[in-house]
Amino acid sequence: MDLNLAGRKALITGGSKGIGLAIAQSLAAEGCDLHLAARTQSELDKVAADLRGKHGVRVAAHPADLADGAQARALAAAVGDIDILVNSAGGIPRGTVLDIDEERWRKAWDLKVFGTINLTRAVYGPMCQRGNGVIVNIVGLSGDRPDAYYIAGSSANAALIMFSRSLGGDSIRHGVRVVAVNPGPVETEKHIRDTERLAKDKFGDPTRWRDVMAGLPMKRAALPAEVSAMVAFLCSDHASYISGSAVTIDGGLLSDAAIGVKRG
Repeated sequence: MDLNLAGRKALITGGSKGIGLAIAQSLAAEGCDLHLAARTQSELDKVAADLRGKHGVRVAAHPADLADGAQARALAAAVGDIDILVNSAGGIPRGTVLDIDEERWRKAWDLKVFGTINLTRAVYGPMCQRGNGVIVNIVGLSGDRPDAYYIAGSSANAALIMFSRSLGGDSIRHGVRVVAVNPGPVETEKHIRDTERLAKDKFGDPTRWRDVMAGLPMKRAALPAEVSAMVAFLCSDHASYISGSAVTIDGGLLSDAAIGVKRG
C-alpha cells in the first residue's frame, strides 16, 4: 500500500531511540522529510545521517529538553510549518504513590505530559489555519490499565489519552486529526535492559529475558516496527476518518487481563 507520504514534513520527538526512532525510520522510508528532537545532539546527528543515507530524505536534528515549555515553543518555531507531529518523548519511573515523591513525579510529567501538550499547542494553531495536519501522541497501555506500581505513568497516560480524544473530536472540524497510540510492551533497548534485570531476579540468568514475556498472550513484546507501521498508516490519508481515537497495540494484553484469563 502506497501511503502517499512522500514530501510531507514530520516532527518526531524522542526520535533518537526506541519507538521514536522506529517511527522516524518508517516515515523516512515513506519519503517524509524529518525534524527529529531529543536531548542529545550526538545521538540525533548519528540517526539523521543514517536516515539521509538510507532514504535520501532531508533530516534536521534539534537538541531540546521538551520538559521546558520555552524550548518546546522554540522548537516549533524552528521547524516552521509541518504536516505531521509525533509526540514520542518521555519516560516515567515505576513506583507506588509512596515511592514517587513530588519532585520525581513533576519532572516526569513535565516531559511526557506537558511536553506533549505544549508542543501540540504550538503547532496546532498553524495546522488549523492551513486546514490540515496530523498529530499522533505515543502514550501507553497503562492509561487504560490501572497499575498502582506504575501510578505516575498510569495517571499520565490516562491524561494524554483523554487529551488526544478531547482535542481530536473537535480538531477534525479544522482539518486536523489527533490520535493516541497505546503500545503495550515494546522490544526497545530500554525494555530489553529492564527485562534482563527481571530475568536475573527470576531465573538467575539475564540472557533469559525473553522468557519474562512468556505470560503475555503472544508470548513476546511488540517489535518497534509493528508500532511504527501503525503510526505511518495513521499519518496517511488512508486514515483520514480517524481522529479523537486511541489505537491499542498490545497483542491482546488489555483484553486478556480484562476478562481475567491467564495463559502462558
